[in-house]
Amino acid sequence: MGDTLSLTDRIKRMIALQGPMDIATFMALALADPDQGYYMTRDPFGTQGDFTTAPEISQLFGEILGVWMLYQWHQAGKPNPFHLVELGPGRGTLMRDMVRAISQDQTASNALTLHLVETSPVLKICQQKTLAALPCPLRHHDSIESLPSDPLFTIANEFLDALPIHQWIYHKETWHERVIGLNQAGELAFGLGATRDIGSLPPPTPPKDGSIWEHNPLGEAICQQLGQKIGQQGGALLLIDYGYEKPALGDSLQALKDHHYTPILDEIGNQDLTSHVNFHAMQQAACHNDKQNTHAPALSAHLTNQGNFLLQMGLLERAGQLGAGKSHQDQESIRDAVERLAAPNQMGTLFKILAILPTGIDAPGF
Repeated sequence: MGDTLSLTDRIKRMIALQGPMDIATFMALALADPDQGYYMTRDPFGTQGDFTTAPEISQLFGEILGVWMLYQWHQAGKPNPFHLVELGPGRGTLMRDMVRAISQDQTASNALTLHLVETSPVLKICQQKTLAALPCPLRHHDSIESLPSDPLFTIANEFLDALPIHQWIYHKETWHERVIGLNQAGELAFGLGATRDIGSLPPPTPPKDGSIWEHNPLGEAICQQLGQKIGQQGGALLLIDYGYEKPALGDSLQALKDHHYTPILDEIGNQDLTSHVNFHAMQQAACHNDKQNTHAPALSAHLTNQGNFLLQMGLLERAGQLGAGKSHQDQESIRDAVERLAAPNQMGTLFKILAILPTGIDAPGF
């Protein structure tokens, strides 16, 4: 019989028995607990959910990324099968829109095999429904380990931000791991944990008391593995998320429910938890393989913001085509979507796009 305790009560019990919990363990439980984790039990996307991602805003987003991946496939010599991979594919909306664009090229369409790396049973069902009408084979994977040993054309949109992070807090000239414990009333509260080695990436500036440094080891490990795969097998990797280009101090952990920010320790398992992505660290992790092995093919990293990428890749032109002959209301809706995706005060500047490619391969949009 299943545990009837709430996830909050289970976490309190674990802390009472084992001591304070680091932020990464807390996030992993809140988001991925098999029975009560946020992503395991619901479809969180869109207006009825807790947040809206770029693919849910407009088909333009996925179509443009599809065109970019098609170009990379051509540059790679049109390998067959054309393995198109998505990490954390949400409802399958982005993959569906990418395939629509790629399918304009019949040779590519015939070669396509789709791979979705997903752990949520609820979202797997959702993705199968969304993609059921597509003519190409579809395979689900629980991790990147089982992806084929061929060129992989991989995309991850708002995937890295939901991976568990560690936080360190600077207190009295020493870095302590930030933890969650129980206060005197027996409620969950943030606190200072043990003095811990801050890891291989030092904070960028002399810290002040109370400064916070974040580290996403799982994200870096995934980037490193995917970088190795591209170096050895060929292909391309595109990472899209909100975050920052250079290492920086600051607390970016946030909770979201019903499209509003909420207290992190409330509603555990019923709200999304994310942090901003350190793109410098992800880039270093993905390209690090070259330095370790002089015989490994070199990789190049390309980084820009989402607005710049989409505009360079023809967002306005494609929006014009989509709106041609449509009603005034439809055209306004397309204009609004373009604004949300690319304007500096919307998603355009906060969201970054990082491409990892074999050196010498062209990266349009960057």
